[in-house]
Amino acid sequence: MNDLSPSRATPPDMSSAEALQPKERRSRRFAWIGMAASVVLFAASIVVLWHIVSGIDIGELKAAFTAASARQIGLAVLFTAVSYGLLTCYDSIALRQLKLHIPYRTTALASFTSYAVSFTLGFPLLTAGTVRYWIYSTKKVSAGRVASLTVIAGVTFWLGMALVFGWSMLSQAEALSNLVYTNLRLNQLIGLGAAGAVIAYLAWVSVKRRAVKIQGWRLDLPGFRLSTAQMLIGAADVCAGAGVLFVLLPGGHNIGFETFVAVYIFAVMLGVASHAPGGLGVFEATILLALSRYPREPVLGALLLYRLCYYLIPFVAALSLLGAYEVRNRIRASRGAFKPCESECAPE
Repeated sequence: MNDLSPSRATPPDMSSAEALQPKERRSRRFAWIGMAASVVLFAASIVVLWHIVSGIDIGELKAAFTAASARQIGLAVLFTAVSYGLLTCYDSIALRQLKLHIPYRTTALASFTSYAVSFTLGFPLLTAGTVRYWIYSTKKVSAGRVASLTVIAGVTFWLGMALVFGWSMLSQAEALSNLVYTNLRLNQLIGLGAAGAVIAYLAWVSVKRRAVKIQGWRLDLPGFRLSTAQMLIGAADVCAGAGVLFVLLPGGHNIGFETFVAVYIFAVMLGVASHAPGGLGVFEATILLALSRYPREPVLGALLLYRLCYYLIPFVAALSLLGAYEVRNRIRASRGAFKPCESECAPE
């Protein structure tokens, strides 16, 4: 009866593929759970957003949308330019870590277009990686290196987010508790957790050279100096992005920027978790809920202007640049195709 025992060991002739099946099933199960959670989060946010905006007066919304002053629009455009300019530093740091020497004009083009496209379409690993490969492949950068670059740039983003979020939750714990009706101690605990995660990561990469393996693919992580640069650049970028929406908010809200940036980061994180393109719906619902004590129409008008300044205009500009880049490459390729013929067909 031993052959029927449930604790029987795996037969020695079992193939490695069969032995890995339980692990693969667990991986797929977690992937499905994550996807289901994202769908639920997105659906719940749409319901909340619909509930919030259903009572909004369209006339007042139009008035709020057009009420922004030239100064507000100018500052929003300026902060948008600063944010996207800092995003080019994400790629520069990643290229330095990978020991790749690429001209900055190429880095700036790849970074700006990849982020502008991925912010609007979502799925950043796929969309941003595709745009980057399209541009960097002309400089003989392999697909694996582009994937590594995309991951390192993502680490920069999350380090900056964690630093600013931890700082704002600790320094503005009381103001946040009054704004969003949370517990003061809970805010401080969350802030300590975020700050502790950043410090722990910096200490971890400082002790020795670190690498992570993803599906058998090895990625060397930046050391302390580059990680610190990542953190500071990411923090500045997050603050610039928050500044775009902050300057578009209607006057008289009496919300400090340090307080607002924590709400902004939380909204961005929920948008990323939802996998919705640009966090659409999720981001707006979070901001509207956090600022529920203020008139909805002006806040929603500011959110619409924010989408226009930070997402739509850069997206259109990125598509135009990518189109021009492809046309230029085609022209150069056609010129190169004629040069050999000219030299071979020349009379002796």
